[in-house]
Amino acid sequence: MVATCTLGPMNDWPEGWSGGNRGNEYGRGSANAQPESARVMRQVRRGPQAPPYGAGVPPQPSYTGGQGYDEGQNGYGQGGYDNNGYDGYNTGQVYGGGGPVGPEGPDDGRGPRRAPNWRRRIKWTAITVVTVLVATTIGTYFWADSKLNRDVDLSKVIDRPAGGDGTNYLIVGSDSRKNMSAEEKKKLHTGSAPGQRTDSMMILHVGDNGDTLISLPRDSNVTIPTFLGSESGKIKGPLGTNKLNAAYAIDGPTLLVRTIEYNTGLHIDHYVEIGFSGFANIVDAVGGVTIDIDKGFKDSYSGADFKAGKQKLNGDQALAFVRTRHAFAASDLQRTKNQQKFLSALAHQVATPSTLLNPFKLYPTLGAGLDSLSVDKDMSLWDLASMFWAMKGVNGGDGTSMNMPISGSTGGNLVWDKAKVKTLVNELQNDEKVTLSGN
Repeated sequence: MVATCTLGPMNDWPEGWSGGNRGNEYGRGSANAQPESARVMRQVRRGPQAPPYGAGVPPQPSYTGGQGYDEGQNGYGQGGYDNNGYDGYNTGQVYGGGGPVGPEGPDDGRGPRRAPNWRRRIKWTAITVVTVLVATTIGTYFWADSKLNRDVDLSKVIDRPAGGDGTNYLIVGSDSRKNMSAEEKKKLHTGSAPGQRTDSMMILHVGDNGDTLISLPRDSNVTIPTFLGSESGKIKGPLGTNKLNAAYAIDGPTLLVRTIEYNTGLHIDHYVEIGFSGFANIVDAVGGVTIDIDKGFKDSYSGADFKAGKQKLNGDQALAFVRTRHAFAASDLQRTKNQQKFLSALAHQVATPSTLLNPFKLYPTLGAGLDSLSVDKDMSLWDLASMFWAMKGVNGGDGTSMNMPISGSTGGNLVWDKAKVKTLVNELQNDEKVTLSGN
């Protein structure tokens, strides 16, 4: 017997398997041969969301391939990410970069960008610049102050005259050859004489009624009085009549100050000394000094060889210019005039903006000058600056330059005119305008 089984229609699926009322559906087991019409998917709008890749990840390029929902077609088609950051599922900016673009640029959610506060920026820039300038000035001051050689003690000078109005500087150029090599001595024509002497001596009075520069010839006939020995600390002298520069050779700066004060009655407030090599170094550091030479001259002793006219002198030439005396009939007096002229021109050159405002000139000049100077223990940088500005003023015609008044000579030494010297000293002590003119 053959068993037979009768099967019902193949599309008689249970309700639970068909997803509900199947009706006339297409593609889901329906017997209907016609496809169902396209449905419109409801659009969903979402609020702003964080970028899908996390903070700090750059936006991804637009995706143009694959299937996605196209808002313009209301159906399936070529979609994906469009160029405006649309992700295919809503009309908002879900994964795109930034918000709407306005005149201020893209809105990043923080509102329009604030305009820069220029007044505030200018204020803080000015404060920064002033702070840097003040710090630099203070640093430069302490650096320069530490380089001064304060090794002259004027407290060892005895029987001093009373001080007057204004400030009196004794400026000395010595022929010290200390620490100079044989090559340097030959180059600067200094010779090799032992010890040291004063090649130039000047009194600079700085006051309210004009500055006065007075040269003291080295061959001046003076009395060397009693003094306190700088080394022994004992009273010595008097040593009688001698040349002025002998006082320095005998016991250095303190005896020179003591001798000048004794013979003039003028109180010396500060002492400044510079040697051969130091003088040349300052001139080279400032880039040379321009000076107008009235009449050309030569001197084999100093190495001078100058023609008349305006010219710039380097350190070697400058030293020869201020040391030369054998080329002149009135040897010592003409030399002191040349020294005044050059030192005033040097001070003018140092005080120009091209030096003061140029750190590549200013610091080498300060370094060379301060290393070369020997000053008294009470000398400050302000005193030194005042001295240089006064020298500049004398060169510019704001003061008086002169030699100590001379009445004649004896034994080859120059004799001061005592009456004129007394008048000159009284005017300086009272800070009055100088009425005398020297030789």
